[in-house]
Amino acid sequence: MKNNENAFITSDLSLTATLSLYQPIESLDNSDPRKVYFTFKKTPELEKLIEMYWSGELKVSPLDYFRKLSEIKTRIYSRI
Repeated sequence: MKNNENAFITSDLSLTATLSLYQPIESLDNSDPRKVYFTFKKTPELEKLIEMYWSGELKVSPLDYFRKLSEIKTRIYSRI
C-alpha cells in the first residue's frame, strides 16, 4: 500500500473490492505489468473502513462483494 496526503493507493484486490462497495475508485494504474494500483480519495471515512477491514470488523454481503470483484477485474482486463 502507498499513501500520500490526498490519496490512498493499494494493489490489494480484496481490499479494493471491499472499499469500492463504499467509495468510488478514483483511478487505476496498470503501468507495472505485474500489479495494478487502485487509488481512492483519502477521507476519514475511508481510513475507518480500512481499519475495520484489517481488524475483521467490516462485514459485507458476499454477493455484493463478488459482483464488485467481477466489475473490477473487467476494468483491469479491458485496459490491457
